[in-house]
Amino acid sequence: MSSWLGGLGSGLGQSLGQVGGSLASLTGQISNFTKDMLMEGTEEVEAELPNSRRKEIEAIHSVLRSENERLKKLCTDLEEKHEASELQIKQQSTSYRNQLQQKEVEISHLKARQIALQDELLKLQSAAQSTQSGAGGGPAALASSPFGYPVSQHASGFHDDDMDFGDIISSQQEINRLSNQVSRLESEVGHWRHIAQTSKAQGSNNSDQNEICKLQNIIKELKQTRSQEIDDHQREMSVLQNAHQQKLTEISRRHREELSDYEERIEELENLLQQGGSGIVTTDHSKIHEMQKTIQDLQNEKVASIKKIEELEDKIKDINEKLSSAENDRDILRKEQERLNVENRQITEECESLKLKCSKLQPDTVKQSDTVTEEEKILPQSPSVEEEVLKLQQALSDAENEIMRLSNLNQDNSLTEDNLKLKMHVETLEKQKSLLSQEKEELQVSLLKLNNEYEVIKSTVVRDTDLNSTLNDLRLTLEAKEQELNQSLTEKEILVAELEELDRQNQEATKHMILIKDQLSKQQSEGDSIISKLRQDLTDENRRVHQLEDDNMNMTKELDVQKEKLVQSELVLNDLHLAKQKLEEKVEDLVDQLNKSQNSNLNMQKENFGLKEHIKQNEEELSRVRDELTRSLNRDSGSDFKDDLLKEKEAEVRNLRQKLSEIEQLNGHLNEVAFDLKMENEKLVLACEDVRHELEESIAGSNQISLERNTFVESLKMEKGQLEAELSRAEQRLVEEANKYEQMIEQLSKARDLSTSALQLEQQRLMKLSQEKDFEIAELKKNLEQMDTHHKETKEILSTSLEEQKHLSQLISEKDVFIEKLKERSSVLQEELDKCTEALRKNEILKQTMEEKDRSLWSMKEENNHLKEELERLREQHSRAVPVVEPKPLDSITELESEVLQLNIIKGNLEEEIKRHQKIIEDQNQSKMQLLQYLEEQKKEMAVFKSQHEQMNVTHTQLFLEKDEEIKNLQKTVEQIKTQLHEERQGVPTENSEIFQETKVQSLNIENGSEKHDLSKAETERLVKGIKERELEIKLLNEKNISLTKQIDQLSKDEVGKLTQIIQQKDLEIQALHARISSASYTQDVVYLQQQLQAYAKEREQVLAVLSEKTRENSHLKTEYHKMMDIVAAKEAALVKLQEDNQKLSTRSEGGGQDMFRETVQNLSRIIREKDIEIDALSQKCQTLLTVLQTSSTGSEVGGVNSNQFEELLQERDKLKQQVKKMEEWKQQVMTTVQNMQHESAQLQEELHQLQAQVLVDSDNNSKLQVDYTGLIQSYEQNETKLKNFGQELAQVQHSIGQLCSTKELLLGKLDSISPQLSSGSLLPSQPTESPGMVKPDRLRESSKQELEELRKSLQEKDATIKTLQENNHRLSDSIAATSELERKEHEQTDSEMKQLKEKQEVLQKSLKEKDLLIKAKSDQLLSLNENFTNKVNENELLRQAVTNLKERILILEMDICKLKEENERILETARVKETEYQALQETNTKFSMMLREKEFECHSMKEKALAFEQLLKEKEQGKTGELNQLLNAVKSMQEKTVKFQQERDQVMLALKQKQMENSTLQNEVQHLRDKEIRLNQELERLRNHLLESEDSYTREALAAEDREAKLRKKVTVLEEKLVSSSNAMENASHQASLQVESLQEQLNVVSKQRDETTLQLSVSREQVKQYALSLSNLQMVLEHFQQEEKAMYSAELEKHKQLVAEWKKKAENLEGKLMSLQERFDEANAALDSASRLTEQLDLKEEKIEELKKQNELRQEMLDDVQKKLMNLVNSTEGKVDKVLMRNLFIGHFHTPKHQRHEVLRLMGSILGIKREEMEQLLHEGQGGVTRWMTGWLGGGSKSVPNTPLRPNQQSVLNSSFSELFVKFLETESHPSVPPPKLSVHDMKPLDSPGRRTAVTNVPESFKDTTESRSGRRTDVNPFLAPRSAAVPLINPAGLGPGGPGHLLLKPISDVLPTFTPLPVSPDNSAGVVLKDLLKQ
Repeated sequence: MSSWLGGLGSGLGQSLGQVGGSLASLTGQISNFTKDMLMEGTEEVEAELPNSRRKEIEAIHSVLRSENERLKKLCTDLEEKHEASELQIKQQSTSYRNQLQQKEVEISHLKARQIALQDELLKLQSAAQSTQSGAGGGPAALASSPFGYPVSQHASGFHDDDMDFGDIISSQQEINRLSNQVSRLESEVGHWRHIAQTSKAQGSNNSDQNEICKLQNIIKELKQTRSQEIDDHQREMSVLQNAHQQKLTEISRRHREELSDYEERIEELENLLQQGGSGIVTTDHSKIHEMQKTIQDLQNEKVASIKKIEELEDKIKDINEKLSSAENDRDILRKEQERLNVENRQITEECESLKLKCSKLQPDTVKQSDTVTEEEKILPQSPSVEEEVLKLQQALSDAENEIMRLSNLNQDNSLTEDNLKLKMHVETLEKQKSLLSQEKEELQVSLLKLNNEYEVIKSTVVRDTDLNSTLNDLRLTLEAKEQELNQSLTEKEILVAELEELDRQNQEATKHMILIKDQLSKQQSEGDSIISKLRQDLTDENRRVHQLEDDNMNMTKELDVQKEKLVQSELVLNDLHLAKQKLEEKVEDLVDQLNKSQNSNLNMQKENFGLKEHIKQNEEELSRVRDELTRSLNRDSGSDFKDDLLKEKEAEVRNLRQKLSEIEQLNGHLNEVAFDLKMENEKLVLACEDVRHELEESIAGSNQISLERNTFVESLKMEKGQLEAELSRAEQRLVEEANKYEQMIEQLSKARDLSTSALQLEQQRLMKLSQEKDFEIAELKKNLEQMDTHHKETKEILSTSLEEQKHLSQLISEKDVFIEKLKERSSVLQEELDKCTEALRKNEILKQTMEEKDRSLWSMKEENNHLKEELERLREQHSRAVPVVEPKPLDSITELESEVLQLNIIKGNLEEEIKRHQKIIEDQNQSKMQLLQYLEEQKKEMAVFKSQHEQMNVTHTQLFLEKDEEIKNLQKTVEQIKTQLHEERQGVPTENSEIFQETKVQSLNIENGSEKHDLSKAETERLVKGIKERELEIKLLNEKNISLTKQIDQLSKDEVGKLTQIIQQKDLEIQALHARISSASYTQDVVYLQQQLQAYAKEREQVLAVLSEKTRENSHLKTEYHKMMDIVAAKEAALVKLQEDNQKLSTRSEGGGQDMFRETVQNLSRIIREKDIEIDALSQKCQTLLTVLQTSSTGSEVGGVNSNQFEELLQERDKLKQQVKKMEEWKQQVMTTVQNMQHESAQLQEELHQLQAQVLVDSDNNSKLQVDYTGLIQSYEQNETKLKNFGQELAQVQHSIGQLCSTKELLLGKLDSISPQLSSGSLLPSQPTESPGMVKPDRLRESSKQELEELRKSLQEKDATIKTLQENNHRLSDSIAATSELERKEHEQTDSEMKQLKEKQEVLQKSLKEKDLLIKAKSDQLLSLNENFTNKVNENELLRQAVTNLKERILILEMDICKLKEENERILETARVKETEYQALQETNTKFSMMLREKEFECHSMKEKALAFEQLLKEKEQGKTGELNQLLNAVKSMQEKTVKFQQERDQVMLALKQKQMENSTLQNEVQHLRDKEIRLNQELERLRNHLLESEDSYTREALAAEDREAKLRKKVTVLEEKLVSSSNAMENASHQASLQVESLQEQLNVVSKQRDETTLQLSVSREQVKQYALSLSNLQMVLEHFQQEEKAMYSAELEKHKQLVAEWKKKAENLEGKLMSLQERFDEANAALDSASRLTEQLDLKEEKIEELKKQNELRQEMLDDVQKKLMNLVNSTEGKVDKVLMRNLFIGHFHTPKHQRHEVLRLMGSILGIKREEMEQLLHEGQGGVTRWMTGWLGGGSKSVPNTPLRPNQQSVLNSSFSELFVKFLETESHPSVPPPKLSVHDMKPLDSPGRRTAVTNVPESFKDTTESRSGRRTDVNPFLAPRSAAVPLINPAGLGPGGPGHLLLKPISDVLPTFTPLPVSPDNSAGVVLKDLLKQ
């Protein structure tokens, strides 16, 4: 059941997962598509950018490569998985293949036997023909033998699965694709090189821009590293997700595996059979689709497993909740039950106490009561007690019934039913409790009444003391009453006994309750264990969930940490910015301070200079004043005035000095300050640099962060608008630039009218080039179509094999259908069995219930009897009682009657139940009988099915045999086709080689040109000569191989056919013998059978010889096959190299040179090496074939190989031939492909020549002349090389003729050497009687003659081929002479044309010089334009960089949006799950509320019933019985109506609640959609704002650019004025400017090309933008459609799944038990089937072996009979005779024996001679010595026939034993033929004239003589089963052979010494003497 559910869940999960997987793959494809398109757009826009942009593109290219590698790794992983699955498929297919191989082995056995028989028949026929017609007819008979049986090629698809033609084609396509990719990449590299070269010219002007570009590259590299880190992080995330998914898939896989095993096996086998055809045809596309499917399937499984786990968790939760609720209910019910039991016990105890009180009170009342009233009061009390007892009994019986019902119900073991029944039981117990409490109250009331009466009696006793007179009367009455009391006491005792019985029953019931409790406790413990298991599972699941949550938490924490890091980095950036600003401010302050200090320094210096000048002036004045002073002193020494002046001057000088010192101090301070400032400045400069570095890094980081942040939000919605705006701006700019360029072109065109013609020519040339390229494409398409046709042909070939496979698959499918039918039948039977078991269980339950009912009935009957007795007693009492007291007994009687009626009703019900149960039992017994009958029928049907299955197997085997016959026919046709292909292929290789050589030479000559003639000629000639020589050798060796293989095949076929014919004849003869044996005339055919035996022995030897030859041939074929494989591998390598060379030649034919020449030389040298290897291999093969021929000629004598080995060798040979055929087919295919490639290469070379010629004609006329000249030279050289090659070929042909002659002579010599050998072999000594032995040399002669004739035929064919080759050489020489004359004429014509063209060339050169002068004049104007252009290019670069940044942002935003969508989907899924859970809980709540209402209603109904019953009782008392029944019916109808109404009300309520739930869900969805709309609107508004802002920024940039343009134009006008002024100077430097003009012209051409390319790219990009918009809209529509479908699918499938789960849960609980038994039976059945299939296979093999062994046994039995008859004849013939040899040996033995035993020998001799014992003893006693001496003298010489061997120590022990014992042992050993066949040697053979030899030969049959003769040359092992009877029965004892045998005479061979005796049946009890006595009596 669980496996079924698992299968259902897996199917559902797959269906759901496929939808999800397809969506996921679609979204992934969309994202990939958008990414690819954006990347293509960027690449197309950036295709013509300068240096910096190129670097960026290269960086992007590297990133893409890394992504490509990652995707390749993924592909490899998926391919490995695919391979693993293929391995599994192969493992399963091997079993089928093994079966097929077994069939093939059997077929090959039969074929081998047939071929052997046919070969033997052919040999016999050829022998007969040769004897009749001589030597001429033999080969013809061999050639026309109809038994040439084809080699089986069955299961060719299985032997080499690895190498199919489809694989070769696919590999070829891959090679072509890779070569196309290489060429595309090379063209891209060339394009980028061209751009780099153009940008190098402009590199001098852009030094500052290069620095900027470098910085931008650094920024981009940092961005790339950042993106790589993000990718790594995402990969880690994906790895974690994969691990999680793997866990989930493992869990889901375990659920699925149990059911899906059988289905998968069947599906895999069907897929195998279907894929047998389709798998070969499918190419790489199918593999890619398969990989995508596998990815989708894995994704689907992942999604399904996740959903399953969630569902399982939900189920577990629900189950746990239900279990907990059920446990609570059970606990409550148990508590209530216990409480009620306790109350029951209390009530019973109270009842007993009350009864005791009553018993105590009753005697007191009896003693003290005097009046009759008191006695009458006691009377009704006893029946009231009895009523109470009856009530208690009823209550107890009800309790017992309920207990029994509970026990029956407990057997069902369902918790819910338990709970319900426990509740019911509790309710009943409560009712009983209420009844008991009422009874207790009544009893208490009666007690009070009795007490009151007792007190009244006491008072009356006190009052009536005076009434003593009446007491006597009353005492008399009292005595009577006492008697009645005694009776009542006895009745009471009876009642007490009954009560005790009831107590016992109660105790038993309590015990039963305890047992039930124990069972319940056990069930509870089991339930607890299940709950604990479920809890453990839950805990495990919770742990997993916690682990996943922890992983999620960790991931979120890591994300938070990264976000915090980003925030911190932003803060650090802000801090750095602030620090930078502060530092900049500090730097500015310091710079200001520096400037100020420098200014102050300058001022101070100026002041210093002024002060110094002032000091100098003062010093001069001082000196002058001193001079004046000295003068004045000299004049006036005493004047005071001068003293004052001096003082004043000195004071001034001091002041000045103080000022100077202060100024110097200030200067020092200022210098120090300046120095400090400089140091600080330097430090600040360093700090500034550090800060700059940090700033650059932080800017890079901040740019990355800001880009990542901004791009997440902005880029997606901005993309379209930005692209359109950029395109419009680019168009405007291009239009402006186009206008400018047109103006420039118009200005230039005026001065350049002459050069337009050249441009037009170039345009025409380009157009022609494009047309030629189109032609090339068309031709390539044609080639592809040709390849397709070839492919179709191969498909047709494969389809034939596929049809056979289909037939097999149909057979297998029929078997599968049959097995499925059997399985269905078995399932039906098992279901019926289950039903039977269930019915049996019910029967058992019913039996138990019946027994319990019988018991209860018996108890009820007893109670009835008691009650009847009591009624009678009461009636008697009533009759006795006084009429005054009538009403109370009447009441009691009515009550009793009512109770009796109730009991009768109960009795009737019970009887009805018993009848019903009996009917059920009978029905079940009938059903049981029917089921048993059905089972028997099913068994019969199973037997019928088994017989049908066996018939089907027989038919299948017949079909297999028919298929094998068809395969044989197909193989015959294949061999015929092969022979045709062999003939065709001999002609093909010569033509191919010639074509290939010609094309090679042409390509070499064309590429090398006229300059490298001297180098290339010698080398190419040498290489070509080598190649041709090698190819000729290969051809010769191939021809030899073919002829030799044909000869060998003919020989092998002939021999095999003969063998098969002989075997068939033998089978027929054996059948005839069987018929004769069965008939009475058996003794007549004995002689005929002996003759046949001899013939068969000879034929067997011949077969063994043939087998040995075949083994050798097989070994040689194996070696040849290995060599062929090596050759084929070498050819494959050569082919691959040739293809590579062709591709290189086609790609590099435009720019050929020395490199190409070297490569071609290397390739030719490689080819020569490979040819050398091939020649060596073929020469080895020739040698091996020659040895095979020699061995086949001489090896006809060789034989002695087992039949099993022969069969194995035949199989190996068949397999090898199949493989050779495959290799030949493959070789043909390869040759065809090579031819196609050669044709294609020739076409491509011709097209290249045409293209080169046209290009040269269009560019200049000179190129035409050069091409013609070079072509003529090349053709002349080719003709010369052809002449030389033809000469070489002639020499090679002559050499090959010489070789063939030598081989012919060798073969003739060998044949001559063979013939004398044959003659010598025929001259062996042989008697005329041995006529059958003469057949062999005749056959050898015939075979040698046939071989001679075949060799002569092959020589004649070779002579014919040599003649044809000579004729071809003559024709070629004639054609070469004709071509040389034509070439001479063409040379003369070309010389005249050359002269004319040279004159034209001179005229054109003059015109070119004039045009150069004009171009130089226009170069000045180009310079100014160039500067403008560079400025524009820089601006374009900046804008393009901005575009790339925005695109990167868009990509990142797309990734973020995808992630957000995924998160939203997950949240939605979780919400749906929660909603479903909530709905389920609500439904359960509603169900519970319904249940509660039903219970309440049941309580109400019970109460109403109770009330109704009370009313009924009251009405019964009044006597209204009829109305009561009507009321009851009315009540019942009302109750049913109320139940119906309540059910309808509940249904309506449920429907209302469901509707409310649906409304709430719809409202939630509406709210969700509204929220989505609000969000989308907000995003739209935000994006609009962002667009507006971006447009504003772009408009500002555009205005700034226009301002720049205006400034640049002003600069241009200024420069033009400067140019006008400097034009005079430029005219002088015009020669230098001319060089610049040329470069500028080239740049102009480049610019024009770029302009054209940009216009084209603009148009393409516009179209692509439109396409993208359409595709995006379509994809969005598809996505929405998919989402809707998915939602619908999910909802529908969820509902279905819920319903199915609810249904199957119930079924699962019932079927789990059944499943186990069924699985066991199924396993047993499977095992039985497997063993049966194995046994059938083994039985078939064993039956075949048994048949073979029976045949062998019959043969041997016949031989045994012959030998026994011969032995009997010999015994009869030699009974009355005495053999001389025997007597001689006896006498020799007499002398060898010890002396004390010699008399025994003499006695034996006497007994043989017929002398009596008494006479013998007398003789011995009279003269012992004389006799012995005479004997020794008479026998001194000994026997010539016996060699005297020296005794060994081990032989002495033999001699010590008695002679009679030795003789008996000898006879015993001779009578048991347990010795293996002897290996005779030449030394043991006797000469022909010896008498022992003759006697032996007469006994031995002729077959044995043949074996001895054939083995005289060599000793080989013989199979004992194939040995004749003469070898098996040892007439010659092997122990005596050779010099090492024991030397005892009695142990010598019988054939030499003794006459043979009949074997005696000796029992182990008999002693040696008894045996001897018997012998002597004979």
